[in-house]
Amino acid sequence: MFWSWKTTSRSIVEESLTDGGFEPAIAPSGEEAVTLLKSGLTKYRALVTDINLRGRMDGWGVAKRAREIDPEFPVVYMTGTSADDYGSQGVPNSILLNKPFAPAQLITAVSQLLNAGTSPK
Repeated sequence: MFWSWKTTSRSIVEESLTDGGFEPAIAPSGEEAVTLLKSGLTKYRALVTDINLRGRMDGWGVAKRAREIDPEFPVVYMTGTSADDYGSQGVPNSILLNKPFAPAQLITAVSQLLNAGTSPK
């Protein structure tokens, strides 16, 4: 599990993913997230990203780069303000969660994408 985050939601999301049986790797900026994804040192199963990240790259950009690496890479977006951009900025076959959301919604979203057979080859 890979997760790029914005500070305000870090502890809640990290705890939710861990409680859901996932092992999150955390990147504090979009650029660092892409570096981790491209390194190939770890085989990440999914991306959970906030839209508004530190650095120049936002969550939309991180997801697009993840899909360049693997066209079917599972992506879950989180946002409190950018939901209206999902249709034009989101990658296909991804899920958008509007904040606030329940931890169970996050686990359900990630599980749904992984169970749909969209995990990396």
